[in-house]
Amino acid sequence: MTDSPADPSPADHSPADLIITGCTVLVHDDQERTGFEEDAAVVVRDGVVESVTTASAVEHLAAAERIDGRGQVAMPGLINCHTHAPMVALRGVAEDLPTEEWFNDVVWPIESNLTEKDVELGARLACAEMIRGGVTCFADHYFAMDAVAAVVAECGIRAHLGEAYFSSQGPQGREKSLEFALRHRGGAGGRITTALAPHAPYTVDDTDLTATAELAREHGLPVHIHAAENRDQTEVSLDRHGITPVEVLHRTGLLDADVLIAHGTGILDRDLPLLENASGRVAVATAPRGYLKFAWPTTTPVRALYDIGVPVGLATDGAASNNSLDVWEAMALTALIQKSTTGDPRWLTSRQALHHATLQSARAVGLGDTLGTLRPGRRADIILVDLTGPHTQPVHDLAATLVHSARSSDVRTTIVDGRVLMRDRELLTLDVPAVVRELGERMPALLDRSHGRRIQDYKT
Repeated sequence: MTDSPADPSPADHSPADLIITGCTVLVHDDQERTGFEEDAAVVVRDGVVESVTTASAVEHLAAAERIDGRGQVAMPGLINCHTHAPMVALRGVAEDLPTEEWFNDVVWPIESNLTEKDVELGARLACAEMIRGGVTCFADHYFAMDAVAAVVAECGIRAHLGEAYFSSQGPQGREKSLEFALRHRGGAGGRITTALAPHAPYTVDDTDLTATAELAREHGLPVHIHAAENRDQTEVSLDRHGITPVEVLHRTGLLDADVLIAHGTGILDRDLPLLENASGRVAVATAPRGYLKFAWPTTTPVRALYDIGVPVGLATDGAASNNSLDVWEAMALTALIQKSTTGDPRWLTSRQALHHATLQSARAVGLGDTLGTLRPGRRADIILVDLTGPHTQPVHDLAATLVHSARSSDVRTTIVDGRVLMRDRELLTLDVPAVVRELGERMPALLDRSHGRRIQDYKT
């Protein structure tokens, strides 16, 4: 096997924690090209992948738990690189609206009603949806994030969390974001990483952005921010200030920190040298389904970013705009939209799309050294995908089958840090019916817009 040390034997070790056997394993070679090893096995010990080897090599190896992976593909868990998980509570509330009306008339008035309990319940429902869809890690940018962190700790998923803030909140918004990041960094046994989370250049002024960059460098924290979300934002920024949103990030020092930019469909050619030469680690998260719903004329320039070495991770955004947290769909849409926008059917290939879904997404959230590939020493975040259904047969090109034929519902088992969170489609750490009942009881108060308040104005 490409990524494995010598095959394990019963004499070498005490019993493994988990062995997945008989599966096909998605692997990456030394040039980070994706490939597949058939009739393989994955051995997990102490929350990490110990080896990827042959099924025959582990026949007599003792294990606390074994999973028969025949007919399934074992691959790294998917990463949702930008979402607002609790917004599943607003799924379908604001439909068929332009961006400005969506924010000002519906979403921000409703969000002014949010309580910590609403956020907790929304996070529970979102984590259940993501685990069932093969997502083992998500990057969240929202409010009342202590509640989200508690849900993450309880249900076993991995998360990269940031407390969002606007300049309209005053200095306390930025301070709260920092306090959250420092308090929860390394939480849930290391499954929680954190970021500072200014909302966007059009809602956070230069003073706050500069202060955020300084705090990020001082405390070794990354920054997660919306920027150049769409072309309108870029054009308005140019008209009002003479510079693009990406140039605002450069001017305020944010590109000297590690930064995850959400969306970036308004990134221009003039922005690319700034992103390429940034002294911090820069990544972009793309959530194509929402861009189609809002009828934005451009999409994330994945190819241009790829060419300058900026990783592009896959995302869904919040379910209020996207209606789902299905990263599997984001992978397929990214590949299809890139073919259409570049006019080149050879870009993105299925194997390239799988690379975005695995290693590039791990790098986007700052976890490229621990996640994204199944090889010894990496965290055991693993999903098993069942390809025995009629919609995935016959298999002529396994990569194409995974990207363009398989669905999130084909994920049978989801594992994080070696712990099984879903087995044979059964969630083991979350009670969905109870969450749905309680969330339903809270809907009237949450959806009330008669007060006329909103937490912010959308004026790019």
